[in-house]
Amino acid sequence: MTTAETNPAPTTAADAAAPAHEFHRLRPGSIGLVAVLFMAVANAAPITAMTGNVPIAVGYGNGIGAPAGFLVATVILTIFSIGYVAMAKHITATGAFYGFISHGLGRTTGFASGVVATLAYVVFEASLVGIFASFAKTLLPDFFISEFGWALICVAVVAVLGYFEISISGIVLGVFLVGEIIMLGALALSVVIKGGGPDGFVFSALNPLNAFDAAPSTVAGGGAAVTATAAVGLFFAFWSWVGFETTAVYGEESKDPKTIVPRATLMAVIGLGVFYVLVSWLVIAGNGTDQAIAVSRGSTGNSFDVFLDLTRANLGGPTEKIYEILACTGSFACAMAFHNAASRYLYAFGREGIISPLGRTHGVHKSPHVASITQSVITLAITLGFFFLQDPTESAPDVFYFYQYGLLAIMGTMALLIVQTICSVAVVCYFHVGKHHPESAHWFTTLTAPILGAIGMAYVVYLLFDNLTFAAGAASGSPVFTATPYLVIGTFVAGVLGALALRQWAPAIYERTGRVVMDDSHER
Repeated sequence: MTTAETNPAPTTAADAAAPAHEFHRLRPGSIGLVAVLFMAVANAAPITAMTGNVPIAVGYGNGIGAPAGFLVATVILTIFSIGYVAMAKHITATGAFYGFISHGLGRTTGFASGVVATLAYVVFEASLVGIFASFAKTLLPDFFISEFGWALICVAVVAVLGYFEISISGIVLGVFLVGEIIMLGALALSVVIKGGGPDGFVFSALNPLNAFDAAPSTVAGGGAAVTATAAVGLFFAFWSWVGFETTAVYGEESKDPKTIVPRATLMAVIGLGVFYVLVSWLVIAGNGTDQAIAVSRGSTGNSFDVFLDLTRANLGGPTEKIYEILACTGSFACAMAFHNAASRYLYAFGREGIISPLGRTHGVHKSPHVASITQSVITLAITLGFFFLQDPTESAPDVFYFYQYGLLAIMGTMALLIVQTICSVAVVCYFHVGKHHPESAHWFTTLTAPILGAIGMAYVVYLLFDNLTFAAGAASGSPVFTATPYLVIGTFVAGVLGALALRQWAPAIYERTGRVVMDDSHER
């Protein structure tokens, strides 16, 4: 290893455990491949992604080409993941993006990117708390608990589970995730058994070229005429994967990170991709092309009826309620998964001495309990802020759904896509500019694939900025929406300034930034 800024010798977790900072290790070997995979896929929340994003893509994006949009996203994200897992084979750090970018592009860029990634995961939990509260109140409209009450319950239960050993969260997430997969799989299979829908199987929905065509402005099935753009469909397709990359966050707690993280990452990306393509395609086929677009645009009063009506028609009335329950539990599982990821990013900063108490782990559970409690307090504060400060409007009457969920999801997605783009560049620099681990350097896996991944990610970032107002919908008048781009970019700038300040006034801490890795991982 060289001592260059781009890749000085890493500090092992054991080395970092200086008495002055009282750093502790997470529990190694706590979880296996299945648990890591479940937590990453739970972050993506398949039932929430399908129910929430497919109607938008179909009604206002690429129409019946939405499944093709998921296919295109699968290809691009798989290419991105090739470079991502190449880094994971040599660097195992709870900070994931933070550690990868620090080793590839230097401490300052790595620190700034880590701060932005932390912002993403922190607000994602609060976002999912919002949609959980909305789903729970819709599921139990006559129950005495209000939306605000459901939000507080979600924060509290996630806080308790996050305090204990990670394997407990893995079990809970696994149970909920299996339920989601079974329900969506049964719905898709029912369409196959029935021989498709009014227009048959609509195989044209799988043509990749249709991913770039906009939905028609009017359809025979009714609904208001709208102006659609294929870019919206593509963006919401990419949005559906957010969280898959958290596999690397659990590397230090997995039984064999060198093998598990790369496998879990590729399994999550490809598995989700195949599942999304099949489910979205068969749901469109089951509804029929015109009806799918019309319902997605609100012809029935609820765009989710693209899934709910088909569930009732094909699987029977009671299953519609089961679907709604799973959508609710799925959003809870997603909130918990993002809580775990956010806690571990905060812990990564803490054990490097930046905010020392965050680097402590529980004496029995070996969980980052201080960081977990901190994350819960932040989520509670955000939830209270939206409840007390954000007024509902006629077009956006549900503060928790339109504002807390919608706006924070946009903020987190923007932040994460930018970090993913930077990470792809870091892979190239690590292997080919810094010349580290030449035995792993390859013209495709560590050069071509990351370059293509960076281009693909940059394109999705462009799609988001170009369609930002549409993505926010009725909540676009909120000050939070106006501040979002400035907050994300400002966070990166603040990260750069913070790193430079550490280099000037706390050089020992600066030397550790992004360099604390699992003991056996830095010389693979």
